[in-house]
Amino acid sequence: MNAGEIKALLQARGLTPNRALGQNFLVDEAAAAAIAGASGAAKFPVLEIGPGLGALTEALLRLSSQVVAVEIDAAMISILKERFSSAKNLLLRHEDFLDTDLDALKPLLGTQCAVAANLPYYVTTPICMKLLTSELPIAHMALMLQKEAAERFTTLPGSRQYGPLTVLAQRYYEVKTLMTLPPARYYPQPDVDSVVLTLCHRPDVSVLPALPRILATAFSMRRKTLLNNLRSAGLSKESAEALLEQCSISPAARAEALPPEAFARLATQWEAEMSK
Repeated sequence: MNAGEIKALLQARGLTPNRALGQNFLVDEAAAAAIAGASGAAKFPVLEIGPGLGALTEALLRLSSQVVAVEIDAAMISILKERFSSAKNLLLRHEDFLDTDLDALKPLLGTQCAVAANLPYYVTTPICMKLLTSELPIAHMALMLQKEAAERFTTLPGSRQYGPLTVLAQRYYEVKTLMTLPPARYYPQPDVDSVVLTLCHRPDVSVLPALPRILATAFSMRRKTLLNNLRSAGLSKESAEALLEQCSISPAARAEALPPEAFARLATQWEAEMSK
């Protein structure tokens, strides 16, 4: 649908885009097709987050055997049900994704799945952290993000954007930029460019259950040293120093300066110590 068609559709139902929910609807069918293709939908069942009026949903349904779409807005759910009433491969869930029980979705998404999403800025980080720390078998993701949010996935140690999300994404996925979408590709137009990222799971990287906890501790107070943050989490000075030494990390280092590999060593050693 183009911007005019979206306006007409909303006006016919007495609706306007909900700014509180960050609703900016994609109006570029070619971009939607490219994003759906890059998401892995042709190979895997898809979890779509925030389908809105269904621009991306329509493209995903052409490719995937199963699309599970989670939408918070009841008005959008009503429109989606009407638009895709004949689609046998679409399951709509009316709920806040942050409250969604991902374990309950596993039987619907199989042994490997894809994720596709047009994420509003105000919930980008919590949604992505939920995905990156979940036990869903996510093989591919295609995420539409505001430019500043996208930079958190690709930034390097030492930058102000570098944090737990960066480390988790770069540890478990190969992150690439698929395209940049200017404001004119949306209705209503946002104030900034959007970026579409693709994330391809790294099959040779082991899952480290302790990594999210380590990251939360390490970045809890960014200006403090890693040693002090570990002590704030309950470790004695001696235990924290020994842990860092075993991982070849300076006790004076700050979390924002460490590459993902250092946090992986730290999580691995932490798990080994806890298993003793």
